[in-house]
Amino acid sequence: MRDKPYKILVVDDEVDLEPLMLQRMRRKIRSGTYDFVFAHNGLEALEVLNRDKEIDMVLSDINMPQMDGLALLEQIPKVDPNLRAVIISAYGDMKNIRTAMNRGAFDFVTKPLDFKDLQVTIERTLQHLAEWKEALQSRDKLVALQNELDVASQMQRSILPSRFPSGDNYEVYGDMEAARNVGGDFFDVLNLQDDKVGLAVADVSDKGVPAALFMMSSRTLLKGSAIGYMDDVAGLMTELNNLLVEDNEASMFVTLFYGVFNPYTGSFVYSNGGHNTPVIYHADGSTTLLPLTNGIALAVVPDMSFEMHSVTLAPGDTLVLYTDGVTEAMNEHKEEFETSRLLKVFEGSPPSGAQQANEAVFQAVRDFVGDTPQSDDITCLSLHYEGPSS
Repeated sequence: MRDKPYKILVVDDEVDLEPLMLQRMRRKIRSGTYDFVFAHNGLEALEVLNRDKEIDMVLSDINMPQMDGLALLEQIPKVDPNLRAVIISAYGDMKNIRTAMNRGAFDFVTKPLDFKDLQVTIERTLQHLAEWKEALQSRDKLVALQNELDVASQMQRSILPSRFPSGDNYEVYGDMEAARNVGGDFFDVLNLQDDKVGLAVADVSDKGVPAALFMMSSRTLLKGSAIGYMDDVAGLMTELNNLLVEDNEASMFVTLFYGVFNPYTGSFVYSNGGHNTPVIYHADGSTTLLPLTNGIALAVVPDMSFEMHSVTLAPGDTLVLYTDGVTEAMNEHKEEFETSRLLKVFEGSPPSGAQQANEAVFQAVRDFVGDTPQSDDITCLSLHYEGPSS
């Protein structure tokens, strides 16, 4: 509901129109719905429009001295492109009516005026104007929201690792592509005691801003817990799960794979909380899925126990951690990329480094989906191992 009347500028050189309009529209005026302002030609109308920025609508005759209605129509957008104009024309004057519509008139009425028809036309014009202004406000809000989301996206990217640990015998590389401005996937690489490296990949339920906020909380808690638990990755998962359960009013959850790599021995100790199973690409071209550990997603059930396993990487092995945005990426035929295609990414040509492995997985997914819009965050974290440190 408007808290003030619509202001309508009536432009006509017939002086009798003003009292007639005020008399026939008196109920709308008394109810505070309309407020009429009058001018007698196009030049006077422009003066009123430039002076009074609250005019919502112009109702103008075509034939007037000094500046006619058609010339006025050309000037109105220069004053306010959001004004709506209705033309009053002689009955059957289709040439001028067509010209008026081409110059931006929203509608027209004919003489002699039928005030019932005029009122319907005014109501329709003002309804369109209200909807247009609402659309403009929504657009402005969307632009502001987009700007905020861009900032949020930059903030989220800034907390993900951009520099990765490496040594004479190993290298690490990771990346994420969010399906929206901000996403729920994350990865992290932690520098631990004795030169060990913690690797984590996670996927928060839902997408967008809520998932991003839960993701940031999960990552912070993971980083803090990792310092105290070191090689006890199962204990870390239990601790992190309990911390997330405590403050989870949104009932969200996160799948998480976390492991600790020892560059001196090639040992990798890990635990899985409901996440996708990582893949090892071997130097001979074969592949291995890491053995599963029992464990559901975190932030669902308190005091959950998690298991941990360990493997020893062989020289030339590349370990790839990923989210379901990789295996569930869908092409135009509704086919998913699936684990079977992931296992074949390096068929016959094993990766020679972590970054190469990561980029090859992303490229394989892009080639598979083609122009199909991305429906989920895609995250990949790779570790390439050359052999025991000397």
